[in-house]
Amino acid sequence: MFSFDVVPGKIVKGILESSAPAIVELVEDAYLRHDDGRTVNPDSYFLRFPDRPDSRIIALPAAAKLADAEIAGIKWIASFPGNVSAGLPRASAVLVLNDLDTGYPIALLEAAGISAARTAASAAVAARAIARHLPPSGAIGIVGAGVIARTILRFLHLTGYPSADVVVHDLDDESAGRLADFAVVDLGVRARRGDLDAVLDCQTVVTATTALRPYIDRPLRDGQLVLNVSLRDFTPEVVLGATNVLDDVEHCMKANTSPHLAEQLTGNRDFVHGTIAQFVRGERVPEAGRGVLVSPFGLGVLDLAVGAYVLDSARRDGTAIAIPEFFGETSRW
Repeated sequence: MFSFDVVPGKIVKGILESSAPAIVELVEDAYLRHDDGRTVNPDSYFLRFPDRPDSRIIALPAAAKLADAEIAGIKWIASFPGNVSAGLPRASAVLVLNDLDTGYPIALLEAAGISAARTAASAAVAARAIARHLPPSGAIGIVGAGVIARTILRFLHLTGYPSADVVVHDLDDESAGRLADFAVVDLGVRARRGDLDAVLDCQTVVTATTALRPYIDRPLRDGQLVLNVSLRDFTPEVVLGATNVLDDVEHCMKANTSPHLAEQLTGNRDFVHGTIAQFVRGERVPEAGRGVLVSPFGLGVLDLAVGAYVLDSARRDGTAIAIPEFFGETSRW
């Protein structure tokens, strides 16, 4: 009853790399359950540092009735962009999962990979739903060439989203080159480095940067899809000219995201056209004459869905590490 498992990053990575299509389905299911009110997903909590405004550690608590289990948990994820210059990943994270019958924690998982996978899966879910209305051309432009961008590109490719021609832009030219090489060698598609305009010329655009404020003021074209994963790259005027798709409206309208800035500018949310779940269900469609801007804030329930899958897989494979007598007391008396 009081078992506690640890799943290290190497094991997590192996499970995730072999499971992209399944993870996309899990994330889509989690979005639909969230839309149906079968989740508890409070605000994320940000720990910030006055002397390093670009860095933060975020807590994402959530609980959900998933297909196979009821579970709660919390992701604790650090984003320190300064790590990149030292050759370290920007993000690091852990995920704690809790049993909902007793409240006891049941597992600790390395979660930077889980976070990247659920982010990539959310982009793939949205892209698949929008593709029913805006047929993708196969040209994908990527701004920001880190782990998140690589994972998104991989998930789009593995789930059949057309990705024949990739253009990558990053302030660090070496990073852009590495992502372009990954696309060529690992995915077998054409890829090259390009400037920001070349990326924004693509039919599908992914922004995966650490931008703190908007710098893109170029309007979206009719038929264009932008997966605004980093949330703060576009000016509010660009937002107001697009069909806007959010994962959760309340979550997105904070922390000076591009949609939040648009709300501050207009004093309303009339520019929001629907959620990812509503577009998946066909309850909303893109407005004619506008490009589509998908802005997923990131929901803790997605981490739970992917984390529970990884834990079940690791236990089934015998690769989860049990910690005997983790709890100091297992009886009240």
